[in-house]
Amino acid sequence: MKDKSQTNRNYRERVYKIVRKIPPGKVMTYGQIAYILGEGYTPRTVGFVMHGADEQNTPWQRVINSQGRCSTGRVVLPSDMQQRMLEREGIKFDDTGRCDLEKVLWQPRKRNVEKNERLKARAALYKQ
Repeated sequence: MKDKSQTNRNYRERVYKIVRKIPPGKVMTYGQIAYILGEGYTPRTVGFVMHGADEQNTPWQRVINSQGRCSTGRVVLPSDMQQRMLEREGIKFDDTGRCDLEKVLWQPRKRNVEKNERLKARAALYKQ
């Protein structure tokens, strides 16, 4: 049986692996990542994992909420740091702090998402 710390590391690393693929000038939402990863992941848990991201190797700023807003205001100082980082990547925000997700939302290659969905469905057959 795996020890709990190894399980937690693997859980977090699955999130970080996706986030590291998001190109500059694009974003993903917490919910989008949770959906791709499947059972055991929720938008809230993805957000929790992102708070522990290694800033040198994981572009944490590219993960935002489903309204197109930054959700780190109470966690990161200064509170507008995430938005400013994204603006430097070319993402524009309106006066309410929203970006246009139709323009900047990154979709991983559909084939990879479909493969994950097939694997999840197959795994469900073997659950006891």
